[in-house]
Formats: sequence, structure tokens, C-alpha cells
Amino acid sequence: MDSISLKVPVTIKAKLTEKLKTKILTELEEGIKRAELELQQLDIQEKRVMQENQPANPEQPTMEEVQRFQSIQAHFGQERQKRLEFREESNARKEEMEKMVIGAEIVQGTLEHQVEVHVGDDMREIMNVEVLVEDDKIIAIRG
Repeated sequence: MDSISLKVPVTIKAKLTEKLKTKILTELEEGIKRAELELQQLDIQEKRVMQENQPANPEQPTMEEVQRFQSIQAHFGQERQKRLEFREESNARKEEMEKMVIGAEIVQGTLEHQVEVHVGDDMREIMNVEVLVEDDKIIAIRG
């Protein structure tokens, strides 16, 4: 056998333009606002659920009531933490994006393509393929 067909990764990069920078910043800001809104909604839901699950005798709750109360708090705590982490990461990415200069290349993802390899081919050359995009148009294929 002298050749074989392989699937290899292709890195997709975008050349940063004003249009792309604005789009990315807008998406990040929307995500941050959505996370903040979800945090407010979680607080409201948590208060409502806590009120609905008040112990029959608040001065001496049963073990089951205490466990249910702790479970509710843990659940809302985890959900709140997810939103806080997302907001923090999005803010960091936003700050990073604001500092980027027009013309910079940013990785947008990875796809796969099928390639026929032969004995003697340079594997490094086959594996290091990039597609450069500017405003949704392919401007370069690098190998």
C-alpha cells in the first residue's frame, strides 16, 4: 500500500476587521447582559422556592426539611456560580478583544478535511493547514 486517505484538522482563522470586531464585542456584551439577567432571575426563583419550602415549625425544622433547604441552596449556588464564571470569562474576552488591532488573525475553530497521503509525504506539512477568512470570504489557504 503506497497511499491512504486520512482526515486531518484544518485551523480556521479570521482576519480581524472593524466589522468582525464589532460583531464579536456585541455578542460578548449580549452574553454578559444575559448572564446578569439570569442571575437576577435565579435570585427571585431561589426566594420563591425557599418561601414555598419553609418548615412547618421554623423554630424546630425536621432533618428532612433541613436537608431539603440545604439542597435548594446548593442547587441555586451551583447555578449562580456557572453564570458568574461565564460573566467573568466573557468580560475577560471582551477586554482582550478591545485591545486587539485590526488585521490581527484570530483562531475561530477547527474543521477536518480528507487528504490522500503517500509514502514519502511530509506529515508536518499535511497536518499544518490553515484557512484564513476575512469578512466571511476565504483569502488564503496555508499549508
